[in-house]
Order: sequence, then C-alpha cells, then structure tokens
Amino acid sequence: MTQDYRVLLYYQYVPIENGDLFAQTHLAACKAIGITGRILVADEGINGTVCGTFEQTEAYINMMHEDPRFATTIFKIDLSDTNSFKKMHVRYKKELVNLNLEDDINPLELTGAYLSPKEFKEAMLDDNTVVIDARNDYEFDLGHFRGAVRPDIRNFRELPQWMRDHKEEFLEKRVLTYCTGGIRCEKFSGWLVREGFKDVGQLHGGIATYGKDPEVRGDLWDGKMYVFDSRIAVPINQNETVIVGKDWFDGTPCERYINCGNPECNRQIFASEANEAKYLGGCEHDCRVHPNNRYVISHQLTQDDILSRLMAIGEVVTQ
Repeated sequence: MTQDYRVLLYYQYVPIENGDLFAQTHLAACKAIGITGRILVADEGINGTVCGTFEQTEAYINMMHEDPRFATTIFKIDLSDTNSFKKMHVRYKKELVNLNLEDDINPLELTGAYLSPKEFKEAMLDDNTVVIDARNDYEFDLGHFRGAVRPDIRNFRELPQWMRDHKEEFLEKRVLTYCTGGIRCEKFSGWLVREGFKDVGQLHGGIATYGKDPEVRGDLWDGKMYVFDSRIAVPINQNETVIVGKDWFDGTPCERYINCGNPECNRQIFASEANEAKYLGGCEHDCRVHPNNRYVISHQLTQDDILSRLMAIGEVVTQ
C-alpha cells in the first residue's frame, strides 16, 4: 500500500489580531489548496492538523512560512495511506487550549524549560524525576512513557486541580511533562512554574517529535500515541513493541479504540472486532439495548439477533 498522503501537526503561539476574521480567510486558503483537517485559531495563536498530498501539504507549509507570524513554525510530518480527514475546518476559539484558569498562562512569557528528546530521556532516568502526562486519560491508556504518572482526568482543564491535590507528592521532585505535539505542555509547564515547582521541563515538540528522533528512536515509550484524526493510533517506539491497552470486555491486550454504540454515552473503549460484535458495540447493557445503538443500526440487526447475542453473554434470562 502506498503512502500517498502527508499529515502535518503544528502549533504557534503568536498574537493574531482579528482572529475570527483570520480563521475565515485561512479556511478559504486551505480549501483552495485542497487540504483537509482541523485548525483552531485564537488571539494567542494557531494549532492544526491537516492532511493532503505531498504537493498540497508543501503548498500549505510554504504559505504559512511566507507569513512573518508563522515563519518559524515547525511542522511534524507523518505519512499516511489515506486522507486522515473528510473535511476542512478552521474554527476561532477564545483559547487554543483551556486550563480553566482565571489568570491564563502566556507561554511567550512563562513556560518550563524545553528539553530535546535526548535530554528528556536522560532526565526520565533520574530517580528524582517525576513525569506527568498532560493528556487525557484515554490518550494515556493507549500509550505513555514508561513510569509516567496518569492524572485521573477526562479533560485538560481538570489538570491544575489534580496537581494541586497531589502537590506535596511532587513539589521537591524534578517535574517533566509531555503531550502529543507540545502545545498543551507550553501552558501547563508555565503553570507549574508559577505554582512554585522548582525544576520544570517539557518535551519540546511532544511525543510526535520524540518518536522520530534518530537517536532516541522512541525508547522508553510503551503502546501507541493517540491522534485526533482517522488514524487514531500511531507507533512511536522504533526499538520494541509493547501493548498497554486492554480490551474493555475481557482485558486482553488491545489497541483498537471504538466509541460506545450508544450516542448518548459515546465512551471510548478498547475492543477487538470480535468483542465489538459480541457485545453489540455497547460498553454496558443499557448501551447495548439503547434504541439508537449505532452498531445495531449500521449492521441492520433484528430483535432476534440482539436477543441472541444478549443471551450469549448472559444478559437475558429465558422464561
């Protein structure tokens, strides 16, 4: 299978005046080039993942670099067999990432020390270092750095309170943090500095850069990296393969994410194709029998089909 597409991941903290207007004109420019993807624009900068052919993505990179505001923007590039997005979206938001702070962090003024992949790996091996994953729990569950702390959060904005609750555990440690491409760590590491953590470092360029570094080759990473496009999961460790995800239904190693078939639940869970079929794509009984279960509808299952599968897993008692 040929990899005819490229996926670009990037961000840039830089003041953008009239960000809502810029978002509109940028969308038109993206459509003219022919790329697809998802871009967020705020007064504080831009953050995007886009996909297209080599020619299309090169045209986009060139267009961005011709703008003085984005002349130094670093693009992380992945190859892909298919187009990772169906449409092109450019949306204006108040913030690129939300830490739910009354006094937000400006990464151009305050942020943790940037660490190269080699420096980050060396720092992780220090006994006095604690590594905090700045992503959401479902991202961590697919893959993470060996020994990293998994904050019990569903959203990035919950991270500051979680850290306050555990501050005494980490205050005297060297604190490292990481995320997918680096944008969340820019603010989170700055917040850590402001909160009084004495030695704060962030993985510059995020996991995406770490996995491509020719020296570290993704070492000490287990599982895969969660990405917010149709690929869902991408490999990072070039030296060994360790599966950390566990099937929701039977606990066996699994890296296949699905959304619960119940659209009112939509929980992301790991499930093999066999277990998805066996459990009707639902994470629990109420989701399996929900009238709008997407798995049931898409596979055109009859009531007899549903009852048969429920009986097979012991959820229906025959009279």
